[in-house]
Amino acid sequence: MKKCLVGCIVLAASLFFSSKTTAQIKIGTFDEQSVLGLMPGIQKVDTVLQKYVNDSLKPEYDYEMSELMRLDSSFKKDSATMQASTRGIVQKEINQHKYKIVNWQQYQNQMVQQKEEELLYPYKQKIYASLEKIIKEQKYTHVFKGDQLLVAPPSDNLVIKVALDLKLKFPKDVEDQLRAQGLLDSSPSPATAPKPKPKPATATKP
Repeated sequence: MKKCLVGCIVLAASLFFSSKTTAQIKIGTFDEQSVLGLMPGIQKVDTVLQKYVNDSLKPEYDYEMSELMRLDSSFKKDSATMQASTRGIVQKEINQHKYKIVNWQQYQNQMVQQKEEELLYPYKQKIYASLEKIIKEQKYTHVFKGDQLLVAPPSDNLVIKVALDLKLKFPKDVEDQLRAQGLLDSSPSPATAPKPKPKPATATKP
């Protein structure tokens, strides 16, 4: 088994180095969350999620709790006179409400996650369309998530390229670092560039 494993590793290594001579490998890194944080209007997602919790999930929880209390109270009062089949149906319904209440936090987290994915979908569409375009145009052969590759040159950070392609605004400190690394144009942007002083008016002769 050990000899077989060593043989597989040697074979894989030989294939890697032989393919490297025929096709250039270009590796990039990408972090979806970093680009999402730069997207205009992304802050409203948290507001909409909080409204969803308050306006939809909280009333649903209140309903489950009220139904559980109503059915449980009715069952305790009338169970002695209920038919066995009816008693079983009511007990099943009580257990369903009880299970949902006991596991409410997990249920709420799942629902919020689904809602968040729904709200983020149009943003992610733009991001991944841009990423796909950059990968094709600049011929990247491998793209890793940013937290899975320990060393990579900043020029192969596709977060920067996607953000520039989508014309997103970086925070001032990040922008300064990117300019220092030569990844952004060192000239000031039109918004921050000093305006030219007006020329003094010249007196006209009569």
